[in-house]
Parts: sequence; structure tokens; C-alpha cells
Amino acid sequence: MNSSVFTHTQDQLKALAKSVLAFAQEQGATDASVEISEGSGLSVSVRRGKIETIEQNKDKGIGVTVYAGQRRGNASTSDFSETSLRATVEAAWNIARFTAEDDAAGLPDADMLEMNPRDLRLCYPWQISTEEAVELAQRCENAAFEVDRRITNSEGASVYVQQSHFVAANTRGFIGGYPFSRHTMSIAPIAGKGSKMQRDDWYTSARDPAKLAKPEAVGRYAAERALARLNARKLDTLTCPVLFEAPLAAGLVGAFVQAVSGGALYRKSSFLLDTLGKQVFPRHIQVMEDPHVIGEVGSSPFDEEGVRTVRRKVIDSGVLQGYFLGSYSARKLGMQTTGNAGGAHNLSFTSSETTLADDFEGMLRKMGTGLLVTELMGQGVNYVTGDYSRGASGYWVENGVIQYPVEEITIAGNMREMFGQIVGVGNDVLARGNKSTGSILIEKMVVAGN
Repeated sequence: MNSSVFTHTQDQLKALAKSVLAFAQEQGATDASVEISEGSGLSVSVRRGKIETIEQNKDKGIGVTVYAGQRRGNASTSDFSETSLRATVEAAWNIARFTAEDDAAGLPDADMLEMNPRDLRLCYPWQISTEEAVELAQRCENAAFEVDRRITNSEGASVYVQQSHFVAANTRGFIGGYPFSRHTMSIAPIAGKGSKMQRDDWYTSARDPAKLAKPEAVGRYAAERALARLNARKLDTLTCPVLFEAPLAAGLVGAFVQAVSGGALYRKSSFLLDTLGKQVFPRHIQVMEDPHVIGEVGSSPFDEEGVRTVRRKVIDSGVLQGYFLGSYSARKLGMQTTGNAGGAHNLSFTSSETTLADDFEGMLRKMGTGLLVTELMGQGVNYVTGDYSRGASGYWVENGVIQYPVEEITIAGNMREMFGQIVGVGNDVLARGNKSTGSILIEKMVVAGN
């Protein structure tokens, strides 16, 4: 790790964290926690070969939470001076003193904390100049234009570089932190002219810049996707099988996570309420959470509260084995934290029935006749009832072969039923954020068109 990337070292951040906790105890806090972070990044975008934006960021901040029994107060600052830190702690303490008691408030139990966090190698600084970043974005966009003369415009290509580090600590003995990075390249080309224009996009993202796809490959693929959408038609309303392309399938996994996360559960605002130990998916579906994969985006040795993360089966043979809980939501539910304060870690959604033949084309053949969905619009998910209705576009498929693009349709169903009707998961696996899945085939949904 190149020490020149950050202004402060990990040891310096730890010293600041210890000072903040000491200040809190001086005020009379019964407990306290603190997180200190620092980061820098570069973002450039080009459009039609010309620079549109260049942004550089250098951020730092401290957030402190103090407890007066089961009263809690929060405050933050970007000033690392002792005077500012003391004032921030005092502000949090004053909030805590006048806040109502909350039986679920408090730090995690000491035996749940990760006192010896392992190094998961999550930081790969990218020492790239602004000129080099601009060149990469231009190469990506140029490759899109070179695919076909029908690529007539572009919403731009971007390169985003970010590296940060943090330290978290609390008065129960936990202190830990690590550097991390995330780099992305994206492009959104436009095909056609006038009222028949179509757009699509693609991106590549990784902690390690060496694992990013080549800019030319990203540009070409995005252009091919935009071209394939030209001359889209509408459909008549019908009920048919629906295949969610892998990037959208990750969204279905995300909806499942939200429905079995602590906040939705203790508020009783989830369609998967009281489903622990019950069948949620067909027996062939497995969901694994692995927070300890070296170098992955969703990896972490501990969660936002310092609780150790664990590898576990979330879904086993379609049965829900565990929720996603932080300490607060766990107490609300009379349960124990699962180390998911801040969200899930590296989820893989798989089927025991997936074979080598179930690549993207194989999944089209498995569907036979139905709708391939490649874009969704709107936020039409009711997490209380599970009702699902989203604007969509994609392709009509007959006998396992794409026939023509479709647009201006809506797909609808109930997520509980959709989860139960998953008949296949492709081996065309794609990672999007902390979720990894292939395309997902659902037996039937309502497709509303003309």
C-alpha cells in the first residue's frame, strides 16, 4: 500500500479514534463509537471525444456516536483538530442526554466484535493521471462509434477512480480499519436517429484496475447492445415466461435481501415476514454469503459496527436460513446480529440444476417462447405486499431464438410468487456490486402492452 495515497496513516487514524473515545468518556458517556475516514478520487467524462467534466475529490470525516445509558446522540465533523473533535463529541453528548431512551440502542456485545481482523487485500490504488483517464474514456467511446455508422451519438464515457481508508473503534475494545478502492469505466452510446433512437450502456468495475475490462471491449459491447434495440415493437398483453438478464437478475437478489433485512422485518413492512426456516425459493436454489473473498467488492472482515462477518448459507435448498441483521434490528426482533450492519457481503445466487449448457443462449432455449428483459424502469416494488410492476424493454423470444426488440411494456407479478417460480439460473454469471448471479428464468409473469 503506497503511503503517499493518503494524508494520514492507519496508525494516525487509530490515534484520533482513541482520542475521540477518551473525550466521550470524559463527558460521561457510558459507551461510544467512532468512525474516521479519508479518501481521494478522480472522475472524468468525455462526450463525442471532448472533455465534459473533470472532478477531483479529497474527503475526510469523523462520525461519533455517544450513549447515555440507552439514549443515543450522533455528530460529525471534517475538522481533525482537537478543538473540533472535543466540540463534536460534546454535541453528540448533548443530543444523547435529551433523547428518549431506546431499549434496542447500544453497542454490539463484546464477544461479537472482530478483535483480530484479517487482511482481505481490498485496496489497489490506481496512480493514473487526468490525461490518462481522459484517454481511456475516449478510447472507450471511440470503440463504440467504430462498431457501426448507426451509432450516431453518445451520452458520454466516464472513468472513475477512488481509494479510501477508515478506522472504526468503540469503548468495548474494538478498533480496526483498512484501505479500499473501487474503479469504474462506463459508456452509454445512442443508436439511430430522430424518434427511432435507442440507447444502452455498459460498465466495468473492480477494486483492482488490472481487472477492469479493456475500454475498447466495453465500448463495443455497449454499442452492440444499443444497435440490437433498434426497430423495437410493442407487445399485446399476455402471460408468459420471463428471463431476467444477469445484470437485472442481481436486482431480484437485492429485492430478496431488502425483504429479509432487519429494518423491514421489525417494522413489519416485508412480504417475507416470519419466513425463517421456511421455503422461499424452489429447492434447487442456494444463496451463499462469503464476506472473506480476497479483493472482492463486497468483502469485509467486520461490519459497520465492528461485528465479525461470517461465511454462511442464507438459502439452503430454497429454505431461508438467516436474516440480515445489525445489532439494533436484532434486538428489536429478539435475535442476534448476523454481522450485516451496513448490508450483505458477496452474495452468490445459484441453482443446483444449472449445467454447462445453461449459458445465455441455453437459457433462451430453456425459456422457449417468452420475454427476455434487459432494462427496467421505475421503482414499482411494494415490499409490504410483494406486488411487483416495472416498466421494461427487452426482446421477444420464440423457440429459444430472439425475434425482435420490444419496448413500452410493463411486467407484473408478486415477488413471493416470482421467487417460487424460478425455474432456472444461468451460468452466465455476472457480479454487480456485492451480488453475483446468472440470468434468472421465471415461469410466468403478466406482460402488459397494447
